[in-house]
Amino acid sequence: MDALARIDWQDRAARLRFPHQALIDGKPVPAASGKTFATVSPRDGKVLAEVAACDREDVDRAVAAARRTFEQGVWRDRHPRERKAVLLRLAELVMENADELALLETLDMGKPIRDSRSIDIPLSARCISYYAEAIDKVYDQVGPTGPNAISMILREPLGVIGAVVPWNFPLMMAVWKVAPALATGNSMVLKPAEQSPLTAIRLGELALEAGVPPGVLNVVPGMGETAGQAIGRHMDVDMLAFTGSTEVGKYFLRYAGESNMKRVALECGGKSPHIVMPDAHDLDTAAQNAAGGIFFNQGEVCNAGSRLLVHESIKDEFLERVIHYGRQWAPADPLDPATRMGAMVDTRQMERVLAYIEKGKAEGAELKAGGQRLHAETGGCYIAPTVFDKVRNDMTIAREEIFGPVLSTLTFKDTDEAFRIANDTIYGLAAAIWTKDVSVAMRAARALKAGSVWINCFDASDITAPFGGFKQSGFGRDKSLHALEKYTDLKTVWIEF
Repeated sequence: MDALARIDWQDRAARLRFPHQALIDGKPVPAASGKTFATVSPRDGKVLAEVAACDREDVDRAVAAARRTFEQGVWRDRHPRERKAVLLRLAELVMENADELALLETLDMGKPIRDSRSIDIPLSARCISYYAEAIDKVYDQVGPTGPNAISMILREPLGVIGAVVPWNFPLMMAVWKVAPALATGNSMVLKPAEQSPLTAIRLGELALEAGVPPGVLNVVPGMGETAGQAIGRHMDVDMLAFTGSTEVGKYFLRYAGESNMKRVALECGGKSPHIVMPDAHDLDTAAQNAAGGIFFNQGEVCNAGSRLLVHESIKDEFLERVIHYGRQWAPADPLDPATRMGAMVDTRQMERVLAYIEKGKAEGAELKAGGQRLHAETGGCYIAPTVFDKVRNDMTIAREEIFGPVLSTLTFKDTDEAFRIANDTIYGLAAAIWTKDVSVAMRAARALKAGSVWINCFDASDITAPFGGFKQSGFGRDKSLHALEKYTDLKTVWIEF
């Protein structure tokens, strides 16, 4: 896109309205305490808005509204075709307001406008429409019985769903929870991450405009330790859906056990291995994918290919290619449509990533590219694409989720060693392998302990494929028809005659 397009985005940003209140029972309201928190743009360090800092009292009001609407059946008992029509209208409204939503996402979180506008917003709309279309196409079952009985297996909504979502894909992660939960007839309380609350609040407004009854979808911005914990511990929340770190996921498991044993579905951290075999059919394509797999979205991706495992015979050549393509991800102004990598979400995350880089150097890894903050004069939070070589799998940068543009390169001698290194992690969210050998590819599909295994590609998927992890990457699946299962429960009805 040309310079005029850049000026246009900046002009639109200057005229943008920032939603800043909670949405409870269909009304925008301040926090009961009157407290607010600043949402700051990592693009330039400027405050975008003072957002309602919801706490336990606000969560109580939101849960009460959700419970009331659920028990009254204003959404749950609407004909499936009517709920379908409302959610399809919501998907349309997301696209009708795509420029506004993309700007909110970019300014609030720091990702490039090209990604917000061409990836996050369209995929969010597609997710909503997918689950809308599923409403009248997913059937209950009739069980096999003798001639004097009928058994029916019914799927019923759980009730009040609490959803706590992360800051890296604020709108898309929200609709991954909201769309299937509403499609199955539940009411909801949604807490966006405090770093990026704006698009979730706007989603709540659009849902009302689309026809979702007041109180069915409530949005409570606030801190994780206050609003998030209040949802996790609430005695009238039937299920908690969470995407975020493994550390916080464990808190929600504890909150559930200490409260009402609410269902918990967790999509947590990752340290995904990206394996390149010496017979990879196209090293150039593999190198482009290796760079994109860690530098896309500033590396703030749960399934980022942060551990690059390369056969020792091709490591030097391959790493040169990765570094070459990594230069194309140099961070710049997120409002420039030519920018491929934007800013880290906030100063705290930037400093956290820089500390990991220093740790990598201190433990003996060889810094081959990047490693420093950039554009400090703008007030923004930018880090250069960073590549380490000579990493051992026992190093901190190979063990812990950095959630930034930092690639750790390891080598292996044979397939068995590659699989052993790949699986030597507490995480199991995703993995990838590049090889021409069909037998090696199929061995990898079975051997790699991960919820998604990509062969000769990376991060390839669509809404029809389930997404979630093994081990401490969590349990439960987002996306696909399988996501409907966690927001419903089975009821058996047995009739004898």
